[in-house]
Amino acid sequence: MFWTATIIFAVCYAVIVSEKIHKTKVAIFGAALTLVAKVLTQHDALHDIDFGVDWNVIFLLISMMVIVNILAKTGIFQYVAVRAAKLGKGEPFTIMVIFAALTAVGSAFLDNVTTVLLLAPVTLLIADQLDIDPIPYLVTEALASNIGGTATLIGDPPNIMIASKANLVFMDFIIHLAPVVLIIMLVWLAIWKLIFAKRLHVREELKAQIMAMDERELIQDPALLKRAGVILTLTILGFVLHGFLHYEPATVALMGAAALLLVSGQDPHHVLSEVEWPTIFFFIGLFIIIGGVVKVGLIEILSQKMIAVTNPTPQSTMVLSMVMIWFSGVASAIVDNIPFVATMNPLLVDLADKVFGPHSGSESALQHAAMMPVWWSLALGACLGGNGSAIGASANVIVVGLSEKAGHRITFMRFVKYGAPVMVLTLAISMAYVYVRYFWLKI
Repeated sequence: MFWTATIIFAVCYAVIVSEKIHKTKVAIFGAALTLVAKVLTQHDALHDIDFGVDWNVIFLLISMMVIVNILAKTGIFQYVAVRAAKLGKGEPFTIMVIFAALTAVGSAFLDNVTTVLLLAPVTLLIADQLDIDPIPYLVTEALASNIGGTATLIGDPPNIMIASKANLVFMDFIIHLAPVVLIIMLVWLAIWKLIFAKRLHVREELKAQIMAMDERELIQDPALLKRAGVILTLTILGFVLHGFLHYEPATVALMGAAALLLVSGQDPHHVLSEVEWPTIFFFIGLFIIIGGVVKVGLIEILSQKMIAVTNPTPQSTMVLSMVMIWFSGVASAIVDNIPFVATMNPLLVDLADKVFGPHSGSESALQHAAMMPVWWSLALGACLGGNGSAIGASANVIVVGLSEKAGHRITFMRFVKYGAPVMVLTLAISMAYVYVRYFWLKI
């Protein structure tokens, strides 16, 4: 069984990275093989907490997609984008900064994939109005989405997966990751100004066209916007308080989605058909494949090797944390950060078992004081490392696809030209932050 599970895992990973076959097809087929080969039983795959599908992640993603899909029908995202362009008075670099900030905040409280999916078409519209190359704007938004999404539990799928496995709550991410994300945004945009401020020029008459646009015309359903706005606000408040209220994040999101579906008057067939089901089934298949290699002991072997290399102790995990940031970052630039984190999660659970306690599933082991910097290092590396290439994060893939569909092809190397230096910069800042906060100041 060991080699069967390992071969299924390795082949599926290789095909996903190659992008020769759609990743969802690969994940579902790999999951089916795992069950047919009896590496996992169906009960293991669907019900076991250690080997099976993490339904907290699945229902959180589905619920947030439903909320955003209904909210998108109001036209609010287009309104905000045009309003932002007018706020920048048609100045191209100012618009770029506002869109980057808007994307980062949206990615933190909706999710990065949804945010770029909604903002990219409007960005193309604004760029067309100003007669400028949209590619720097679109790539900037992809990078901002991955940076902003790092700040919260719901901002980036890797964080959702880490939170579920490590028993972390929404405010844990705000307290530990939001400060470094703010620092990163400020440093990055200051450098971006040096690169782009003098390279972007727009004729005055085109600026006037932007200023003449009436964003109010883009609001298609004011009544729905009010209802959706109230429910979204309550849902975000629920995320903030979910640890205090003892609800899982998926429960909060599911309640928000159900309430909005109930009061929106929207046809559930239409709303649910717009959920990113390929992404959902990719997660399901991936969880089953990873569960197979966890059950046969491959993850335990890898965990032992990582312990041998980094020598973590209950007193200090400094080397492991520093290595984790860069390893996660570089790996997430090469492969999508979602399968990477799906692989690392059980590895770190096993490592916590060996170093901090006898039970890998116990909160004392997973949330040991010396273990926490490792989780934050994984989150920072995986989310920010996704900026290193066009396939490093799902948001990047969506931006590249939408841009190409609009006739503006973003080549792999052009994305790397923008993204790789940003990845290195943000990982370096993250390493300094983790070292200073957790190993020097120890706060």
